[in-house]
Amino acid sequence: MAKFVAFNSLVLIIATIAFHCAIVNGKISSSMYVNWGAHHCQMLGEDLQLVLDKSAGSGAQSKRTFLFGSFEMLIKLVPNNSAGTVTTYYLSSTGTKHDEIDFEFLGNVSGQPYILHTNIYTQGVGNREQQFYPWFDPTADFHNYTIHWNPNAVVWYVDSIPIRVFRNYQLKGIPFPNQQGMRIYSSLWNADEWATRGGRDKIDWTNAPFIAKYRKFRPRACYWNGPLSIVQCAIPTKSNWWNSPLYSKLSAPKVDQMNSIRSKYMIYDYCKDTTRFKGVTPTECSLPQN
Repeated sequence: MAKFVAFNSLVLIIATIAFHCAIVNGKISSSMYVNWGAHHCQMLGEDLQLVLDKSAGSGAQSKRTFLFGSFEMLIKLVPNNSAGTVTTYYLSSTGTKHDEIDFEFLGNVSGQPYILHTNIYTQGVGNREQQFYPWFDPTADFHNYTIHWNPNAVVWYVDSIPIRVFRNYQLKGIPFPNQQGMRIYSSLWNADEWATRGGRDKIDWTNAPFIAKYRKFRPRACYWNGPLSIVQCAIPTKSNWWNSPLYSKLSAPKVDQMNSIRSKYMIYDYCKDTTRFKGVTPTECSLPQN
């Protein structure tokens, strides 16, 4: 019995290390395709290079649709003066009542930090923004951005560190994204009407072309095959490893990591914006999210 317990503990440790490793593997060219701006971006093997110039931005999306799983991408953001540009990595369904889970990177003038913007939409409604300053230079090297999505919660990770959790409180009347399959999207586009200091800093086109680099996209997830997937992808089977008890809740060390990042680098939390919500913040803001 002791040997069995020790073996199971070792398996859990190995699984945790495997999930949180900053190195991901996968060929972008076999799992994604360019969906706009193909005339000036490039996809080859494990690498995707998105370009923004005066003619257009560019983007790519996954070939398959998923419901629940772990979605990892290495990204190197636009360097130098990136004011007005937005680089994205997100999951989304389609339609007016779509679900969406966002990483968006808001560019800034040279010398000022990027803003790491997160949001989640359920049934077409977002308004759940949280923003952070990165604790590293996201333009100097590739960093791992992971969205882990299962029936219990959505967790946003940066280099293995959780920065945000949105738990499933559907039983309390709070919508959760668990009924619609989503594809993965990446894009680089002109958002200088709002992206940098509320649109006060515009894109300096003399710095174009702007280039964001993506590498080693790894979707380890359940394929969406219609409504039957709502049940099939939520079952905690061996193949649906993201639904296992190991991933139902953050470990105490991971909670400590997340709280440390949030206390030092969070710059906006919708749950604390009482003016925006006229003193009545959304219900989930009063519920535990760890």
